[in-house]
Amino acid sequence: MTQSFMNSVVTTVSAARPQKTFPLAVLATMIAGACTFLNVYCTQPLLPQFQHIFHASEFAVSLTVGATTLAVAITAPFVGMFAETIGRKKVIVPALFGMAVTTLLTATATSLPALIFWRFMQGLCVPGVIAVIIAYINEEFAGRTGTVMAAYVSGTVFGGFFGRFLTGLVATHFNWRMAFVVLGILNLLGAFAVRQWLPLAVNFVPAKHVFHSLKNTWGHLKNPRLLAVCGMGFTILFSLVGAFTYATFQLARPPFNLTPAGLGSLFFVYLVGCIVTPLAGRLLDRYGFRRMAGMSVGATLIGLTLMLASSLPAVIVGLTVFSSGIFVSQSSATVLTGRVAGRARSAAAGLYVTFYYAGGSLGTMLAAWFWVKGGWPACVALFAVTSVGTLFFAFLGGRAVGGKETAASPVIDTAI
Repeated sequence: MTQSFMNSVVTTVSAARPQKTFPLAVLATMIAGACTFLNVYCTQPLLPQFQHIFHASEFAVSLTVGATTLAVAITAPFVGMFAETIGRKKVIVPALFGMAVTTLLTATATSLPALIFWRFMQGLCVPGVIAVIIAYINEEFAGRTGTVMAAYVSGTVFGGFFGRFLTGLVATHFNWRMAFVVLGILNLLGAFAVRQWLPLAVNFVPAKHVFHSLKNTWGHLKNPRLLAVCGMGFTILFSLVGAFTYATFQLARPPFNLTPAGLGSLFFVYLVGCIVTPLAGRLLDRYGFRRMAGMSVGATLIGLTLMLASSLPAVIVGLTVFSSGIFVSQSSATVLTGRVAGRARSAAAGLYVTFYYAGGSLGTMLAAWFWVKGGWPACVALFAVTSVGTLFFAFLGGRAVGGKETAASPVIDTAI
């Protein structure tokens, strides 16, 4: 009787509230993804400029990327558990407003340590979207999950590209502070749009208390296949963030001599992800997880080899092939995460995101030592070895997984 009464209340509330149209809801998820990833890697095309302005080493300025990803890694599991308790939209919207404020405050930095601090604060807000919104989509759009998921992933890919491109363009024609002002305004507008258009959750069932969520996370740590997939995520972002971070230093030097705008334009290759990501699901259905992992890692290794060339067109082709392989690996890993977790998916997503962004942080930091010792070729060798590690973890996590099992929609996305 009590359950019937609660169902009646939910139905009444759902009918009483203003209904958001489906197209606006889809647009809201796309905007949420785009706004989040406008920020995460936006300093990559500015690193050579920061090195000159602050008279700092490659390692020091790379922390403007690494600090953000480190913050994501630290907070993701706690945000996932928190969202299991209080709800999805109640976390997503404040996180977007938090990103807008911290992005605007980044423009006030007067030193490199201050800049790194505000970049870390930006990263604290990111898991409020990426560790929560996919669970929201799966719960609230039953029967149309694929459509909404594709829109969100496309938004993250576009945001990842546009954030880098825009900062490089604005910094070249104005200055780096103005780049953060522009990004902050875009984030603020996006936060208001998501607040207005994203429907309130009606299918969310909260955990009884946060300790229940903590118990779920601890249970995931005992799942060896899930840990292998988390290891796969670690190596994926290690390679990608490290490669694109130190490629900017390489391409700012002779014979390339690219400006921040030119470096930002390199990230047009990310738009290939809008094509590759939907195709990855179909290829998974046809070839299975392990075979797809082999093909995607093969593509990353070919791309890395091309990136050693002294010809800019060859390097761009290499970046395109490399990042396409990464997109396929990431899509495969997100699908597998949901399958091997089985339950408490927000908690599993938070755990995966922690490993994933920890890899991104270490990729920027460890590669600095290789850059100092052996330059760009040494960095490429490091990323090649790490990519082989991706394949190793993929084979561990994907054992006994057939094509039919991997046909599910991804439960998380961590755009790159």
